[in-house]
Amino acid sequence: MHWPYPLGFAHRLGGALAPENTLAGLQLAHRLGVNGVECDVQLSADGKAVIVHDHALERTTTGNGDVAGQTIAQLQTLDAGRYHHLAFAGEPLPTLAALAAKSRKLGMAVNLELKPAHEPAAMTRVCVAEIQALWHGAALPPLLSSFDTAALASAQLAAPQLPRALLLDTLSEDSVAQARALGCSAIHVHYRALDEASVQALHQAGLAVMAWTVNQLEDMQRLRQWGVNMLCTDRPDRLDPSWL
Repeated sequence: MHWPYPLGFAHRLGGALAPENTLAGLQLAHRLGVNGVECDVQLSADGKAVIVHDHALERTTTGNGDVAGQTIAQLQTLDAGRYHHLAFAGEPLPTLAALAAKSRKLGMAVNLELKPAHEPAAMTRVCVAEIQALWHGAALPPLLSSFDTAALASAQLAAPQLPRALLLDTLSEDSVAQARALGCSAIHVHYRALDEASVQALHQAGLAVMAWTVNQLEDMQRLRQWGVNMLCTDRPDRLDPSWL
């Protein structure tokens, strides 16, 4: 099957090499020659899309409380870099607009994971509207993924032309049917849940496969031999340059 997205994706923009979900991580992935990045999108209290993984701010920023409880102006005053290393002190949480501008300038593919804190349908509609405006005219739109099937269903209704992927921890007998019902073109699953037969079965069902989050070179090599379409990794420095 033809699949337009690159093999290598840096998890949360820079993987373990930079503060997660920051433009510093995106820039680092680009310097390593990686052509794809995965990141997480949520909404602020005033309905603006921001790139951050946890619903709570404490783990990766100097903030407290929930992302959804603060305005975008408040969120942008936070330091999202110093938790990783003081060399990254002052790194902000990026808006979706900042991510789009930087990734398009660098020619990098983006996998956006929709992470609704509540009201997944409403959150997705807002994000999709921003995505359509920010990537208007782009040769390769973002690949939308989520564990939340209501978010994927909302994306299917709001922008059926945007490609979607169902995120799973493990595969089941219903996985292909669920992905098809949501109009997904890919399934993203933990790499330990895959074997060569399951990859082939998903391909035969017309679905691309992302393995996440695979960090050891020998695992990457095996998964690539099985034919996975995408590898999401915390160690983009370990991706073989010949694959990129």
